[in-house]
Amino acid sequence: MSLVVATAIALGVTTLTSAPANAFTPPNIPSLSTATSELNALTVDVERNSGTYDRNLFPHWITISGTCNTRETVLKRDGSSVVTGSDCYPTSGRWTSPYDGATWTLASDIDIDHMVPLAEAWRSGAYAWTTSRRQAFANDLTNAQLWAVTDNVNQAKGDADPALWKPPLTSFWCTYAKAWIDVKYEWSLTVNSAEKSALSSMLGRC
Repeated sequence: MSLVVATAIALGVTTLTSAPANAFTPPNIPSLSTATSELNALTVDVERNSGTYDRNLFPHWITISGTCNTRETVLKRDGSSVVTGSDCYPTSGRWTSPYDGATWTLASDIDIDHMVPLAEAWRSGAYAWTTSRRQAFANDLTNAQLWAVTDNVNQAKGDADPALWKPPLTSFWCTYAKAWIDVKYEWSLTVNSAEKSALSSMLGRC
């Protein structure tokens, strides 16, 4: 048994080398044909205003229902056997991260990732939005924008687009590209040329 595997077992996390069949995914991930059409419809442009980005311009996490905010809503949606306290924060459950295939039993090990990062959205057109539209984007539960993933994997992604970062599981690249494209399409955001090329290549794995 390798040191990596032994350490993972000791920490209560299992890892996979292929796409996890038991990972929950957000709603409305498009088909390959739809994603291809959407990619072709996106405006190709350079990114702008990166120096003026401020995360506070995208209010999150907002209250969704009762005491549950957006983060807690996604944790309940994308976990299994999730039990929450009166404040809606999970006290137990099981989450499988589709980005890397790791399964976790502590909500604190899970980040809620914005498929299209807030800073990336800003550079791709959200700089011109109203605050209310940016809030809607940051808390979008309708599209495949919010994902429950391993925290350090999300941190490695940062605000990078697919030309600069891809999920560790190559078997997930197809789904990742379809979701990324659809979010950009639904929110009328632009792509740069390197990003579009990377997305097209990732769709080739579908």
